[in-house]
Amino acid sequence: MTHNPTRLGRYENTIVGEHTMRAYMPPSLPPDPPIALAGLHAILAKADQALGRLDGFTVALPEPPPFRSMYVRKEALLSSRIDGAQSSLADLLLFETDIPLGTPTDHVTAVSGCVAAIEFGMRRLREGEALSAQLLKDVHAVLIGKGPGQDKGPGEFRRCAVWIGGTRAGHGRFVPPPPHLVGPAVEELIEFIHTDHPDLPILVKAALVQAQFENIQPFLVGNGRLGRMLISFLLCEQGVLREPMLFSSLYLKQNRQRYYELLQTVREFGAWEDWLAFFLRGIVETADLAIAGGCEIQRLFRRDHDKIAAVGWTLANALPVHALLQRRGLIAIPGAARELGLSQPTVASMLVRLAQLGIAKETTGRRRDRIYAYDAYLNILNDGTEAAAA
Repeated sequence: MTHNPTRLGRYENTIVGEHTMRAYMPPSLPPDPPIALAGLHAILAKADQALGRLDGFTVALPEPPPFRSMYVRKEALLSSRIDGAQSSLADLLLFETDIPLGTPTDHVTAVSGCVAAIEFGMRRLREGEALSAQLLKDVHAVLIGKGPGQDKGPGEFRRCAVWIGGTRAGHGRFVPPPPHLVGPAVEELIEFIHTDHPDLPILVKAALVQAQFENIQPFLVGNGRLGRMLISFLLCEQGVLREPMLFSSLYLKQNRQRYYELLQTVREFGAWEDWLAFFLRGIVETADLAIAGGCEIQRLFRRDHDKIAAVGWTLANALPVHALLQRRGLIAIPGAARELGLSQPTVASMLVRLAQLGIAKETTGRRRDRIYAYDAYLNILNDGTEAAAA
């Protein structure tokens, strides 16, 4: 692969203990010379169309989309898996119930923190706040504030050198910018985000931003997860998507080795076009999967609604419980009763009836503290995550 010298960053020495390491300072965005878009037109058009279909599909859903929160959980789960958290969707949903199930594992709390961070960041953006260094710090504080890494400076840019790959200082495969350059590098990235670049399509800009964030590695931990969140944050802030319904981490997890290799070729060779083609293929794949899964979920919801209506129960109670299962996927009776404003016996009775119809499934086998899952729904959401679990 040919070097593109004007696209390469510079190196600065940084000290870690007794070791001197060469830390990489990425060049400013946009790349110079400019991105060669001619070779990307076909895949860029496909990615634009796929995102347009996803956004159009989202607009056609009820407000808010009933499975929006579950898509956020799927993305958080997959993104956390890339960073090593081995948890399942069921583990996360059980953790979110109000039934004590023992001490949660670090893996589950990591995924839960990722969910909270996505929701927190989206709420701030909906309130009109722009992406900023401070917002990234605040999202990071939520991301790791209560789970693994909570002692690693949540919400604060790192104050020491770090390295990626290798077991000790001096042997790292990649050393990001020294700590005194982290703040300026993030501010420069934020300026790029908010500067109009008519020659850069928004998806190209999103790909550049994610890679640059991972080049900077501004925090001690959680950079990968936060960098992947930036994709949805940026697309939603720019009005390309109305909801964070794109679980791009499925593609990145399934192609993890290539993902890391291409980020490294950007650093070593300035090969932005290879990274962009990979990123755009991921947008097409995950947008189409999100739509296909959403259509299947809608069919399931309608089919089960019709089952309930055909039985002739008191719809005033059965349908709200079914609607809560759509939002949560898995529910415990006390929490469901509080959320719906119904008595626990009423909720329990409705769940037994939904189980008789094959809609809900009791998961514990206990007489008390029962938990019901919307099994068919969770099976659709789990599609692809099993293969990405390794």
